[in-house]
Amino acid sequence: MIRKERTVLSLVAGVVPVLAVLATACSGGGSGGGATEGASTMIAQSPGVPVRVDTIRRVDLDVLVTAPGRTEALKQDRVRAPFASQLVSLAVTDGDHVRAGEVLAQVVSKDSQAALEGAREMLAAAATATDSADAERAIQVAQRQLVRRPLPAPADGVVLSHAAEVGDYLNDGEVLLTIAEAGTVFFNAQVTQGDLAAVRAGEPATIDLPALGTNPVDAVVHGILPSASSDNLSAPVRLDFEPARPDLTVGLFGTVSIVAGVHEKAIVVPPSAVLRDDVSGVSRVAVVDSSDIARWVVVKTGIRQGDHVEILSPALPVGRLVIIDGQVGLPDSARVSIQP
Repeated sequence: MIRKERTVLSLVAGVVPVLAVLATACSGGGSGGGATEGASTMIAQSPGVPVRVDTIRRVDLDVLVTAPGRTEALKQDRVRAPFASQLVSLAVTDGDHVRAGEVLAQVVSKDSQAALEGAREMLAAAATATDSADAERAIQVAQRQLVRRPLPAPADGVVLSHAAEVGDYLNDGEVLLTIAEAGTVFFNAQVTQGDLAAVRAGEPATIDLPALGTNPVDAVVHGILPSASSDNLSAPVRLDFEPARPDLTVGLFGTVSIVAGVHEKAIVVPPSAVLRDDVSGVSRVAVVDSSDIARWVVVKTGIRQGDHVEILSPALPVGRLVIIDGQVGLPDSARVSIQP
């Protein structure tokens, strides 16, 4: 029993000097600076998380109503057969631009064409020289009496469709060609019911027509058309090109952006500054204070337009820095290092 107690005392005696050395090291060797102070100094002097920033600012934002649609023509001219006839020539096809007065096709009266064909058959069946001579004279008479009629374009425009080919027979008044008259092409947009209240005649707009391969073209709202679709709960809105575009044809699909109002002096940040949680639907931005400390702020966003996202609430201070890169996973109150 005595031997065990002596062994424990020996172990304690050996440990005491080690503890003393550790205490001296932690006390800074008697210099007066504690371990906690040294650790705090190291944290304070540590570099911040590298981020890129932009400035919160105020700008005027357009309230836009966007909708798909296509070009249509207010006036479509139809070229008809003047009488029962046969189409003997056709100089245009769908999509061709035509000028007023330009000859588009020619037809021959069905009766006069039948007379000519009959005379030719007589010649083919002639058995004697006298029969051949009689048939030749009949052909000449039929050719002189052949009723041929050119069909001119009624106005400048674009051929939308044709209903016959050369050699086909047409009834009296039958439509041969349909032409969209130049200068009457408009854009028919399908605007949803929820956006119709913001659409009024005279509002400016731009129309993006990918088929043109150019910048969006200017237009103006003419009005809401009476017919509506119950399938997609939309209503047609007519937009006129400004200036008129005689070079446009119908059937071009595109998207219109109608300026339905303006949010003046809206508080905005760049789109990359806003992080949205897809699960909760909460949006946040990280602002930087004068001490280079990042603070996360839950925000409610409004209009998204180009390089700007409107912040509806809270009222972020204009001129304050907001992080646009490097904020993913950044803890609140973290120190940051602003990079160029």
